[in-house]
Amino acid sequence: MSAGETGASQVKSAVRTVELLEFFAGRPGMHSLADVQTALGYPKSSLYMLLRTLVDLDWVETDATGTRYGIGVRALLVGTSYIDGDEVVAAARPTLDRLSDDTTETIHLARLDGTNVVYLATRQSEHYLRPFTRVGRRLPAHSTSLGKALLATHSDERVRAMLPERLDRLTEHTITERERLIEELALVRERGYAIDREENTLGLSCFGIAIPYRTPARDAVSCSVPVARLTPAHEQLIKEALFDARDRLALAARHL
Repeated sequence: MSAGETGASQVKSAVRTVELLEFFAGRPGMHSLADVQTALGYPKSSLYMLLRTLVDLDWVETDATGTRYGIGVRALLVGTSYIDGDEVVAAARPTLDRLSDDTTETIHLARLDGTNVVYLATRQSEHYLRPFTRVGRRLPAHSTSLGKALLATHSDERVRAMLPERLDRLTEHTITERERLIEELALVRERGYAIDREENTLGLSCFGIAIPYRTPARDAVSCSVPVARLTPAHEQLIKEALFDARDRLALAARHL
């Protein structure tokens, strides 16, 4: 085998490894070899050898029978190191703490990743009634205030290239038509922030604002509040606190 062929083979193996880990990351729980093969289309023998190698290296785990597979602890270590080493996350901590104190609600810092947003940091609400959140959670951009705030920093043409015409429905309030979403993004640009009114989770409203330390924006911050607690006065307080947080975060991140 030539050097060129060897290099091509190594690249193909690397791509398959990443695709396999992303499969497990996007589908929590344990999966049979047949399930994984159906989803990825790899030859069964090659897939089995790749899985066994990743099991030996702790990137993939098996159940007690050794026939079902899931994401391993090594993936958690890598994910944690990404958060720990991110300069924006570090710079944002004081502002996220202040925003949490000012609103008493759940706060998220998230990053656009393709057509999704990924939570980089959270601050839990002090109230008993609050949304479930965790760092690393991945949500569709079109159904969240964070995602809409970030998509609004892109041109309409770019958004059309990024998203399909029909969008996944998460609740009865989710915008499921790309052109309708683009109309919503125009409103986001006009008022400076995005709103998710039970579009991702029933009973929950969220307000999001992009952090303009780069163009188009990569990161956004949001405040989530149960609709049962969202009075007009509380909504106004949240909006004002978000604009203040945006300015603080942009200043903190401008040299990064």
